[in-house]
Amino acid sequence: MAKQVKTKNVALALSSGGARGLAHIGAIEELEAQGYKITSIAGCSMGALVGGVYAAGKLNEFREWMKTIDRKKMLSLIDFSLSLNHIVKGTRIIEAIMEFVPDVNIEDLPIPYCAVATDLKAGKEVLFNKGSLFQAIRASISLPSFYEPVQRDDMILIDGGVINPLPLNRVKRQAGDILVGIDVSGHDYKAQWDEQQRLTAIQKSDASLKTKILDMLIPDNIDFNYYTVLSRASSLMIRQNSILMAQLMNPDILIDIQMNRYGTFDFDKSEKLIAIGRQKTLPAIDKYENSQTTSKKSFFHKFI
Repeated sequence: MAKQVKTKNVALALSSGGARGLAHIGAIEELEAQGYKITSIAGCSMGALVGGVYAAGKLNEFREWMKTIDRKKMLSLIDFSLSLNHIVKGTRIIEAIMEFVPDVNIEDLPIPYCAVATDLKAGKEVLFNKGSLFQAIRASISLPSFYEPVQRDDMILIDGGVINPLPLNRVKRQAGDILVGIDVSGHDYKAQWDEQQRLTAIQKSDASLKTKILDMLIPDNIDFNYYTVLSRASSLMIRQNSILMAQLMNPDILIDIQMNRYGTFDFDKSEKLIAIGRQKTLPAIDKYENSQTTSKKSFFHKFI
């Protein structure tokens, strides 16, 4: 018998992906525009941030704030550290968001929410489904070697994408809902390489001190150096883990948003990334709804 979906309630999982995770905003907007209702949410890294802000009812405020972000403001939000295991403390960005999204306990949110982090010491996944929302987000976004790890209960917490970049298995399900995953962890790798080599050539023509500082801290190119090689290798591993999770959980709708231009730190391009999220979501919804219509027709034909 074909699976019958009674509601448009959505259990939503949002992947890691750095700035590419801003596409989650557009995807959520398109889901709601098509009549879907998000009744629970789980996220990893940037997905934990967007999901947490959404669950707190402040997604529009977050989007408007992101419009104000340019490269100069990005630099002002970086609280540098002299530590040998990270570059940025990560406190300043959380405090900036808390100015318009007050911290709350996760259990007090209107919908179930879960953020995923990784315990570096035990090598295990850590779930946040109660306690401070922003402590959960801060732990989940702790990009290794960039943000300061979070110390909690004898754990050293880093980015959840290290273990579970698309937490389809961590979202709380309810009767009659559909499982939806939004994955921004992937790239069109060859196209991305070619595009960023072009951007590198342009950037090298700008010899200003500010540009040099930003490129060292927030690199946009893929020259062969220790940072870019490790970053690209990590990206490939995370992508494979998200593919395996999707195969394991088989979501009703998988919105796979691969990009060839935008990278981990392109937060100053929020509106373009949000637009990509909306653009990629509608065909995925149409595909799902068409499959449901076909399944229902096949079911009724058996009894004619």
